[in-house]
Amino acid sequence: MAAEWTKIASFGSGLEADVARARLEQAEIPVQVRGEHTGIFGPSFQGSVPSGIDVYVPSPDVDRARELLRVKDS
Repeated sequence: MAAEWTKIASFGSGLEADVARARLEQAEIPVQVRGEHTGIFGPSFQGSVPSGIDVYVPSPDVDRARELLRVKDS
């Protein structure tokens, strides 16, 4: 059975989400970053995003990912 993707954090800027993604990838945890953050500036935009950017990991990695990012249950 495939693992379910679970949201572990939300960030207010592209930069924060990219730092979280890099930290998780470095720990070999699969990660998906979702949000309406491209806008007119394209996918490399690092500024504030009013709707937020969510970070997801597979359910078996939730506790480890939250510990790495030091986030509480969302």
